[in-house]
Amino acid sequence: MGGNKFRFKQFTIQQDKCAMKVGTDGTLLGAWVDISRAEKILDIGTGTGLIALMLAQRSLQDKALSLADIDAVEIDVNSSIQARENVERSPWENRIKVENYSIQEYVSFCQKRYDLIVSNPPFFENASKAANQARTVARHTDFLSQADLLQAAIQLLSETGKLAVIYPLEQAEKIQAKAEYLGLFCQRKLYVKPMPEIPTKRILMELGKSQLTCQENTLTIESKQYVYTPEFINLIKDFYLKY
Repeated sequence: MGGNKFRFKQFTIQQDKCAMKVGTDGTLLGAWVDISRAEKILDIGTGTGLIALMLAQRSLQDKALSLADIDAVEIDVNSSIQARENVERSPWENRIKVENYSIQEYVSFCQKRYDLIVSNPPFFENASKAANQARTVARHTDFLSQADLLQAAIQLLSETGKLAVIYPLEQAEKIQAKAEYLGLFCQRKLYVKPMPEIPTKRILMELGKSQLTCQENTLTIESKQYVYTPEFINLIKDFYLKY
């Protein structure tokens, strides 16, 4: 998913100013997260603005949903500029607000309480840093640790609000344990496998303040190389041009 432009069915992502390009992780999270009853949404680390735009599209398509107002924060200046430009070129400019803040800064003054907080966060902890500083910020936890993300969610979520994230397996297990200690519990989980014979590579989770039975499912992306499963196609068909 490289290149400076990525076209979806209802919007286009320009990404030449962004360290992290459009990828499967963000698309999965934007398509999977439950947006029912979510009238106020916060996207932490919005990058290109992809997830914010996907959620704006989804809330418009489902006539049973209220139109969500979406705030998006991004620590990298260039990425925040590009996300704002992508939003301005989309059909939902009046519903998405992009701000150049770290979530730590944003929490210090934000008075809103959100029904949904979503983040495709950095997850590299002890790996070599990229030569490009912006790519390091986007990929490594130095500027957005799991603890910071959870503390922000606890402060900014409404009582019935949810935090939705995507992580590799090991980091997902860590954040679930940390979240439970802080009073956020896994309510919904999706295990993502690239192919049937390959182990789980990603886990999507929704965490909330109520301790409910966690609904768990598995999604396999490809039945064999370059052949996407019907389940994956059904999930992303409203966004990818080829489906």
